Amino acid sequence: MDKTAYQSIDQYIESQDLDKHVRLQEIRKIMKQLIPEAVEVISYHMPAFKWKGKIVAYFGAFKEHISLFPHAGCIEAFQDQSKQYVMSKGTIQFPMTQPLPKELIRDIIQYRVHEMELQINMKKAK
Repeated sequence: MDKTAYQSIDQYIESQDLDKHVRLQEIRKIMKQLIPEAVEVISYHMPAFKWKGKIVAYFGAFKEHISLFPHAGCIEAFQDQSKQYVMSKGTIQFPMTQPLPKELIRDIIQYRVHEMELQINMKKAK
């Protein structure tokens, strides 16, 4: 499937290798549990959750890993807890050879939502 053709997260997941399906669904489930009012979207050819008009996080499957793209501030805040993973400014990679760190993902998403709430409240206060 052409990566520009994804119409839904289901379609994205179905197009990936079978070994990636469970991990992608786990991340999706965590995000749905934490922010049930968020909207599932495809953005930049990847699954993402949008809340209050802004992207909370993207996630996607790659050859050797699943990546979470929360926001640079989240990556920075969780550097110590994430030392065993490859990270860059805005992403963290979870290798297919290791269990998916669901608690870490949950903590990162909760942090991101809190960060977004603070930004919204600061804008309201101005």
